[in-house]
Amino acid sequence: MIKSYANIIDCLRWFASALPFYIFTKLRHILSKKISTAFTILVFVSVFCSCENDIKKVNILTDKKKFPSESITDAEILYSDSGRVTGRLRAKKMDHYIGEHPFTIMPKGVKVDFFDHDLKPETQLSANYALKYDDRDMLEAKGNVVIINNKGEKLNTEHIVWNQKTEQINSDVFVKITTKTEILMGNGLESNQSFTKYKILKIRGIIQLKDSLK
Repeated sequence: MIKSYANIIDCLRWFASALPFYIFTKLRHILSKKISTAFTILVFVSVFCSCENDIKKVNILTDKKKFPSESITDAEILYSDSGRVTGRLRAKKMDHYIGEHPFTIMPKGVKVDFFDHDLKPETQLSANYALKYDDRDMLEAKGNVVIINNKGEKLNTEHIVWNQKTEQINSDVFVKITTKTEILMGNGLESNQSFTKYKILKIRGIIQLKDSLK
């Protein structure tokens, strides 16, 4: 009987010593599975996010890099009214884009001549860049915009909008008009396309030229 109790006690001691190792082994096995699963999920999320970011980048680049449907060098456009030529537009490069609202970009500058009834140039317009809204008959000129009429009066500004339907020119930025007698400066402008009737919306200053004071 004593030997049986001794055997039982030895078995309990062995079980007590082996139990922590068994528990540790089981826990390690379970944790290994969870860690492996978590790592797999993490890798999947990372790859998914990376792919999603790449797709977004591709979309952004695609949106930014729309190619023109037609490109013309040394382009020229004639404008007419009731069979009479009223103007001529020239551009070193002209890119035309189609779509719901087609437009034309002139990234290398533009020159426009407005003709009188005798087909003689009465006003010249030039700018470093132009955007033509084809469905609205409007042209937006930017960068070193200069307009000179047949009197020699000159407009300097950085932005104008030419409405071909109303034959009006407007600006909402700083303008300077130089005549034979004075220099007018201000913000905003309304003018006819021949630049013979114009008005500065907010006069900021007038400089009388010396020759006009003699």
